[in-house]
Amino acid sequence: MIIPGVINKNYRQDMAIVRTRTQWTLTVFLLVIVFTFPIYLNTYWAGFLIFISITIIAVLGLHILTGLCGQFSLGQSAFLAVGAYASAVFIVKLHVSPWLTLPLSGITAGLVGGVFGFSAVRVKGFYLAMATLAAQFIIVWVLMHWKSVTGGSDGLVIPSLTVGAFSFSKGNNLCYLAMALALVMAIFAKNIQRTRLGRAFIAIRDNDLAAEMMGVNLFRYKFLAFFIGCFYAGIAGWLWNYYVRSINPEQFGVNESIWMLGMLIVGGMGSASGAIMGSVFIRLIDLFAQYLSTVISQVFPNVGLAAFSATGLIVFALVVVLFLVFEPRGLYHRWEIGKASVRLHPYAR
Repeated sequence: MIIPGVINKNYRQDMAIVRTRTQWTLTVFLLVIVFTFPIYLNTYWAGFLIFISITIIAVLGLHILTGLCGQFSLGQSAFLAVGAYASAVFIVKLHVSPWLTLPLSGITAGLVGGVFGFSAVRVKGFYLAMATLAAQFIIVWVLMHWKSVTGGSDGLVIPSLTVGAFSFSKGNNLCYLAMALALVMAIFAKNIQRTRLGRAFIAIRDNDLAAEMMGVNLFRYKFLAFFIGCFYAGIAGWLWNYYVRSINPEQFGVNESIWMLGMLIVGGMGSASGAIMGSVFIRLIDLFAQYLSTVISQVFPNVGLAAFSATGLIVFALVVVLFLVFEPRGLYHRWEIGKASVRLHPYAR
């Protein structure tokens, strides 16, 4: 018996993300299901879905910077803050249209990230991580003390986002916008590694000396990696404004940058799908940790606030360590193994 397979007649078909009619059907079905969530979710879960969408956008930027180009960053949360404050200042101080500030937030964060990315040409590995960690503290310090522009510790209040008489602040309307933005940015991130730019990033990640010998301009491509990665963070920052409606520098701590890097590790380095999986998985784990901390505080009332603040970090650290030991290639690798097993059934081992 001959089992028909997938025949690719050109490179375009071979490189396609969605290759078969069945995959297209399942993809469309999944998108329809996801985009109907806001209809029957309550306010709490709709807000959580927006939070996940913001996280996915920011982690996809880190995927391009770290997963594809190999430039480790511990400052993604700070670049998200740059995008958020750029949008807020343009809207509140300069009265620019909120929709126009969407690309401006990304460009501003990208340029600021590019400034700190200049050091990436000379340093790498641990030293680059320290440089981006310095950027994290410098940016937050500037936002805290530049009170005439940023409002200091009081922050800025963002007006509601509207299109004519339609307000995204009512009900779960912002959910649709957040998911649509996450989808568009995911498609771009998924496709970038198949372009000339993406191949240059991968060459630098694997061996920057060999890439330079083959004619890859390290300065140009490392700068572009920082710009694109931070551009994503800026877009996430724009969306963050309308999620919280009031921003201050304390919202963008170094812990969030570490969480984002952990999401990339758990999902799988070098995969846009892995970045999405890691983001959703870690946010759900964090939600479980909050529930667990509530239970602990009830069982051991003397522990109280200490349990609430520490449980999330302990569970997060434990999950990352377990993945590094038992599945260092992340959730996406395990997903690929599962798909291969189904295709090869009953011969899979």
